[in-house]
Amino acid sequence: MKFAIPTAEGKLATHFGHCRNFAMLSVNAGADPVVQRTDIEPPPHQPGLLPVWLKEQEVTHVIAGGLGGKAKEMLEERGIHVLIGAPSLEPEELVKLYLDNRLELSGNACDH
Repeated sequence: MKFAIPTAEGKLATHFGHCRNFAMLSVNAGADPVVQRTDIEPPPHQPGLLPVWLKEQEVTHVIAGGLGGKAKEMLEERGIHVLIGAPSLEPEELVKLYLDNRLELSGNACDH
């Protein structure tokens, strides 16, 4: 699995499309999961570009605080599992909570 998490100041950014960095966490899920993190600057914001770019990065999961409906649809069309409404925590903690089936999601922080 490979997770993409938009970040600001080391934690989940509330707005997916305008974040400055994505934390990319590769997970070898097993008895003792191995997590490798790389921080990547996304290409300049353009409507519809991030879903294509994330697929090129081999992302399988996106954890977001807020995400527009069209972006969610475009990610899912590319086979990327989307989790919306995550709390503003460090990316490693979000992935750990997800792997432990303890990630609590609230409402979408994005209004478009």
